[in-house]
This record gives sequence, C-alpha cells and structure tokens, in this order.
Amino acid sequence: MDSFTQNGQPHILIAGATGYVGQRLLKRLLVLGPMVRILVRKPDRLSPGVHGKQLEIYQGDVLDEPSLKGALEGIAIAYYLIHSMQAGEGFAARDRLAAANFGRAAKAAGVQRIIYLGGLGDSETDLSDHLRSRQETGDVLRRSGVPVTEFRVGIIVGAGSVSFEMIRNLTERIPLMICPRWVYQRTQPIAIDDVLDYLVAALEVQEGAGQILEIGGTEVLTYGDLMKSYALVRGLRRFLVPVPVLTPRLSSYWVHWTTPLPASMARPLIEGLRSEVIVTNDNAKALFPSIKCSDYATAVRQALDDLRPDSFSEVLITKAENVLTAEPTVESLLDRGMIIETWQVGVKADPTIVYNSFAGLGGERGWRPCNLLWVMRTMLDRLIGGIGMRRGRPPVEELTAGDTIDFYRVEEVKSNRGLRLRVEMKLPGTGWLQFETRPAKHQTSLLKLVVYFAPRGLIGVLYWHGLLPIHRLIFKSLIRSLKTEAEKTQAG
Repeated sequence: MDSFTQNGQPHILIAGATGYVGQRLLKRLLVLGPMVRILVRKPDRLSPGVHGKQLEIYQGDVLDEPSLKGALEGIAIAYYLIHSMQAGEGFAARDRLAAANFGRAAKAAGVQRIIYLGGLGDSETDLSDHLRSRQETGDVLRRSGVPVTEFRVGIIVGAGSVSFEMIRNLTERIPLMICPRWVYQRTQPIAIDDVLDYLVAALEVQEGAGQILEIGGTEVLTYGDLMKSYALVRGLRRFLVPVPVLTPRLSSYWVHWTTPLPASMARPLIEGLRSEVIVTNDNAKALFPSIKCSDYATAVRQALDDLRPDSFSEVLITKAENVLTAEPTVESLLDRGMIIETWQVGVKADPTIVYNSFAGLGGERGWRPCNLLWVMRTMLDRLIGGIGMRRGRPPVEELTAGDTIDFYRVEEVKSNRGLRLRVEMKLPGTGWLQFETRPAKHQTSLLKLVVYFAPRGLIGVLYWHGLLPIHRLIFKSLIRSLKTEAEKTQAG
C-alpha cells in the first residue's frame, strides 16, 4: 500500500466518499496506511472520525467538470462510487453526465485506472431504470479511455445499506407480510466487508483493468428467503403472503407506511427487485482467489453486531452543543435499527462534579426524582422472571466495567468524563444509558444523557413508542436533578 503514496502525495482518490460504501472504504484504506484523497460536494457531511494526516479533502461536483481538475491531479487510481437513488426525474441523464465529466477529467489528469461499483443484472432483460443506469455509468466511464475495473453487486448486506435496511425494517416490524410476486425473484446478496475486500484488493491486481467482475455471496436466495433468514437469525416468527396485484408503486407506499424508508427511496429499490441479480461467471474468483465470501446468515449477524452504542458515536446529534440552555433539550434519531434520544443541558459546575453526580446514581441514593417509577418497573420485571432491583453498587471511585448498579451493568467508565450502562431488565430489545460531561463555554459544563434502544420486532417498536411519554418524563427529571445537584455541590 505504500506505493500509493509518493512524496507525501496520495495516488488514490475516492469520489463518493460520503456514501454508504465510500465511507467504509475510506476507513478501511486509512487503517491500511496509504494517503487518500477524497472528492466530496459537501465536506460537512464527512464523519468526524475520518479526518487525519493521511487524508486530503477536495470539494467538487462531478456535474461541474472544471471542479474535478485539482482533485484528480497526481492520482493513479480513482474509485467512482457515485450513483443517484433519490434524484427524481432525469436521474439517468445526470448519472451519464457525471460519469462523462469524471472520465474526461481522469483521462486529462493521467489517471491509470478507475474502479467502479455497479449493479448486477442481465442487460438483455427488463432491468429497472436504476439498475440499467448503473450499468450505463460503467459504459460511459469506459468510453473515456481510462481502463476501468467494474465490480457488479446485488444487495449489499450491512448496517446502513438501504437494501438491507428495507429487509431489516420489513422483517422486524411486520409479522404477517403481504408481498408482491418479486418475493420469489432470485438474488445473490454479499456482505459489505466482502465488497470492501474486493475494492481494496483491486488496487494491486492490474489484471482487473478493463474487466466487468460480478461478485456475490455464497448463496442464491429469493427475497422471501432473505426476510425469513433474517427473522431466523433474530429469533422472530414471520409469515409471507404473496399477492399478484401489488405494483411497485403500491409496494413503495407500503414500505413507506410501515418502515422509516421514504417512498422516493423505496420505489427504485422495489422496481429493481423484479430483475434477477445473480453472478453469472467466476472471473472475480479467479482474479481474487484469497477472498472467501460469507453466507447470508453470517452477513446478517455481522450487520447486527453494529447494534451497540459504539457503532453510533459518529452520528450522535451534536448541532445544539454550542447553544447550551438552562433547561434540558432532547433530540431523537433512528439509525440502522437503533433508536437514540440525546438529552443535554448546561451546568454551572466543574466537569468532575458533574461526573460524580451521575456516576453516583443507584444503590441507596436511588434514581430520584422518579425513583418510585423505577421501583415499579423493576417489580414488574421481577414478576415476569427478570432480575428486578439488585440494591447496591460500588463506590464511585471504584467503578469499573462489569460492575452492577441496581438493574444496570456497567459497560464503560471514562473517569470524570462518562459512563455507559446496559439495561439488564427484560425488554423487547436492548437498552443503554450513556452519561457524558465535558467543559463548555462561560464556565459551564455540558451534561449529556444518551438513551439507546435497539427494538426487537414489532413488540419492541410498540414498547418504545407506548412508553415514550413516561420515558420523556423520567429522563427529563433525571437530567434536571443531576444539574441541580452538581450546581449545589459547586456552590458549596
């Protein structure tokens, strides 16, 4: 990989680095060591964790060819990971224009190869507009004269992949699914980690230049199989009832009404499901024999491993942190199967004092001011076979990961900065509380309480929304109480 950095200048460019695959490819490359340059329209959309000395950021737009010149200068290999999903009418023409601009600019800059991620599907059949556009994009890039390595994939299985999130949400939320005929269509899903393996390996496999390489997982399944297998991994019972009259438009509205996906995004996905997207040759296996792809169930388990707070540290809502208020504020987010609520408030106290206020919760002190509600909830938990209330806790200064505090398990302790607790009561899902504090402006500290809940099935979703008013009351009262206690301690 060192050969792709010379004289402190990167020789690798990623166009589309803020997209689903692009973000993950960038992180993978930065870990491997080479310097990387990225082309983005909106640098503020980059995750905070990707900045560093190995990264060069160029702002530009593939629809504006002059803006590409500087980004491609000195680049040997360019990844092209740009494709419209919500561009509306005329998206195919814009995709062709974008690819033509990029190809010409790459040719003029002396780029040696373009690596493009397209879509599987037989061009001789009735492909959807979006699948056909993805293949046309590869054709346009090839016409530039720059050698192109084109990988074609079907459904990418990974937390955040739009196709996978549709399968996840439909299966989690709907016990009895009325499905159109496309549930019988065949596909060959592939894990996101396997896609990244191919994209990275292609850097050093020159023989891939000029080739179209079809890649997929180890199984050919129907879309119905994908949902049933997901349900099996999650321990859910799901039933599919196919009907012949559900059009792509109606299906997209059905997805919109029952999942967080908007109809504008669901419709192109569903239209693409009418096409069989499977690997028809073994060229990729011959070129990359060391890459062993996962089966679908393994890929699902890997995606579900992301259902933990650490996976969401870069998407926490932070836009209000510079405007701390005397009263607690709350913002909500649903991302990759996780419900996140962020409470925060400004506290006129030192961060160490604020830390001690939340790190000392539980035990004899309880969870005031709504301690009675907490006790009632633990009594119910005890009745249904849960642990209930385990009174007792270690002193604040001795708190370590693995300790128990009443009905919580300590997962992480950051001395004088933060504490994360996992709920051990019986829930239709998994829940965490995370407390954070740090210095803020005007001699105040930020106090943040982040509530995470990963619902399991429809019951989990109904549980969260049914108890939301009570949860809001409890957490607002709790963070207000912690603020008051810390400020009293500071005042002496």
